[in-house]
Amino acid sequence: MAIAITLKQYLSDNDIDYEALTHPYTASSLMTAEESHIPGSRIAKGVVLKKGKDYLLAVLPASNHIHFEEIRNLLDQRVKLASEEEVESLFEDCEIGAVPPIGRAYGLEVLIDDSLSGNEDIYFEAGDHATLIHVAGKQFGEMMGSARHGRFSYPG
Repeated sequence: MAIAITLKQYLSDNDIDYEALTHPYTASSLMTAEESHIPGSRIAKGVVLKKGKDYLLAVLPASNHIHFEEIRNLLDQRVKLASEEEVESLFEDCEIGAVPPIGRAYGLEVLIDDSLSGNEDIYFEAGDHATLIHVAGKQFGEMMGSARHGRFSYPG
């Protein structure tokens, strides 16, 4: 599959310099980190959450887990994981479980974990289980410009 069409168009439209890297098929972003020899703290993963009737993309390091209580405190609202069917309908051009963390490309509100800040490089799924996008950390921060920031994940 390579890079999802929506993501590729977003990167092009916004003049984002990136490198596409292929790797053997993996079932999770943490496995991708291991297979690619990239620290999980430098791979951003997107997790789709449901907030009332709306959706939210939580972006955190592959090596971390979400703490829902922290998100509730940040948003002053309860959230839950979106169903597989809901995720599939939002990311039609992506394989299940390979959601790119670029919510703006898909019209989603984004909440980014502060632990991703300060990395020189960031990697993320391109929409399949065998391609990573590599961007400079500063550029990733610019792509996350309108995102809400907070601390809602911890290594685990």
